[in-house]
Amino acid sequence: MATPSKPDRASLRRARDLMLQRGEVPLGYLVSALLARSWRRSVEAGLAPDGRLPDSCRLTATELARATERQRDLIAHAQPVMEYLHAQTRDSGSMVILADDKGVLLQALGDADFLTRAERVALMPGASWNERHRGTNAIGTALAEARPLVVHGGEHFLERNGFLSCAAVPLSAPDGRLLGILDISGDERQHHPHTFGLVRAAAQMVENRLFDAHHARSLRVRFHPMAEGIGTFAEGIAAFSDDGWLVGANQAALGMLGLQPADLKITMFERLFRLRLTDLLDWNRRRPGEPMLVARSDGSRFFVRVEPALMTRPSGVSVALPTPPAARPKTALSALDTGDDRISTAIEKAHKLIGKPISLLLQGEPGVGKESFARAFHASGPRQDGPFISVNLAALQDSLIEAELFGFAPTLCREGALGRIREAHNGTLFLDEIECLPKALQARLLKVIQERRITPLGGESEPVDIVLISATNANLKAEIEAGRFDADLYYRINGLTLQLIPLRQRKDFPSIVARILEDLAPDGGVSLEPAVATAFAEYPWPGNLRQLSNALRAACALLEEGQTRIGWEHLPDDLAEELRWPVPQVQAPAGETTENLRELSQATIARAVALSHGNMSEAARRLGISRNTLYRRMNAKS
Repeated sequence: MATPSKPDRASLRRARDLMLQRGEVPLGYLVSALLARSWRRSVEAGLAPDGRLPDSCRLTATELARATERQRDLIAHAQPVMEYLHAQTRDSGSMVILADDKGVLLQALGDADFLTRAERVALMPGASWNERHRGTNAIGTALAEARPLVVHGGEHFLERNGFLSCAAVPLSAPDGRLLGILDISGDERQHHPHTFGLVRAAAQMVENRLFDAHHARSLRVRFHPMAEGIGTFAEGIAAFSDDGWLVGANQAALGMLGLQPADLKITMFERLFRLRLTDLLDWNRRRPGEPMLVARSDGSRFFVRVEPALMTRPSGVSVALPTPPAARPKTALSALDTGDDRISTAIEKAHKLIGKPISLLLQGEPGVGKESFARAFHASGPRQDGPFISVNLAALQDSLIEAELFGFAPTLCREGALGRIREAHNGTLFLDEIECLPKALQARLLKVIQERRITPLGGESEPVDIVLISATNANLKAEIEAGRFDADLYYRINGLTLQLIPLRQRKDFPSIVARILEDLAPDGGVSLEPAVATAFAEYPWPGNLRQLSNALRAACALLEEGQTRIGWEHLPDDLAEELRWPVPQVQAPAGETTENLRELSQATIARAVALSHGNMSEAARRLGISRNTLYRRMNAKS
């Protein structure tokens, strides 16, 4: 709400006092129309800037308990996001607040010293901050105006609240109903301009979590103008019935599709995307998880992806929905679940394999956490007390892989070696980059899996009991077609394939950061400065979880004693440079190759070359094109 010229508190007080005398804000005072409306509503409610407050603006403990119970679903989905916001704003003299649709504060997290100050003006659970009770304030005014806004310092109607700077965003239910308000309030002297963006992004995360939970039994379609936007908090999510009727859409989807809540249940899929729903489902069957580029009748284009784990049948074919699984004890696998629905689905499937003689194949980009997932699977089952043996086949010379895996019998000249397979007896063997296993050894591994026996070099056959988990970033079916991978081995290691999505597609990024920081500094309460948190959330993280973990580990090591906020100065220089000056990735339209893109501007190329300090191979990697294409694009404009 604060105007760009930011009038000082004295000017705001004069404008408010003149409004009280004349009934309107005089010309010449830089007060927004929204602020003037809110002040007038405060007067009409019978409030005075220095007057007493109504007696009815505070709930009893019993009344607060009832209000909390009514909003149980909202609180459950907002709580993890609030904890992340609190971690990001810790030690900044602020608090995170969740209020209901009447303006009653339900929950608050914040710095102890600021919470004490806030209690003096009743900024605490149970108090009503509805505009008619507290005058102009971010929570009450956001409810009255049904829009996100900031109320800063002297913009508050009541003098006692002038020390606050508050950013509030309404939270909507999946059906469009107003549920409440998410707010960050702090000392006006420490106000940070990024706070408003942080709370708006957090509110979208809460709404998306609510949407996914509400429409868990519906076919869901995720879309965004950029493929990389799918899986972020900015994605559009639409839910459809089995026969293609739109039954739900989040706020981003309504905006991108030009719809109103009234369009729900009367709009067909084909009208929105100029595509039959059965065609999209067929695409997903052929290319699971891959977004499809779809053009709309208005000329706009979206990358569209069916939610693979919860997909239902089209054209009215009924599907027997599975009974929700009973709550299971906390396991190492479930500890990996930080809120992304696709990761949650992978974890749920993996849980069902525990204790069964079924091989697991993990697919995903380097750094997505395939080994961590495999270790958690091992630690969650009956073999947790047995060995977990990890072998990265790409790190071994071909001539050494046979001895490394299968071992060898002792001779007069040398001691024997068990080999990694026998070391994993009664436990789990994890073979990373399985595509690097030489073709000559693939048949030997297949025999071990089939017969559950192993023959070391120069030795006798002996039984071996292992659970095999393999991992790859390669297209093994293409490797089979090229004759480099054995088809029988593929079907043996592929008892169940789980796709671990890259970090840039995950919706639980804030929770991941918080978990890593907690592991790195369990007693330090370390968090990111708001500007760094925003940059982290927007960065594509090409190295995925490995890159993020390494960056946070280095940042924690650079913190001075007593410091708990990670700023730009704590980041590796190359990462800080990329975060402040990112190189946009250009997405090729369907049917075109990246080499033919006209959109690759000279400015983007120049920035990539500058960031790479003239290293053309590195610049090409940043842009996602070949080095020859980079030279060709540079020469085309010279």
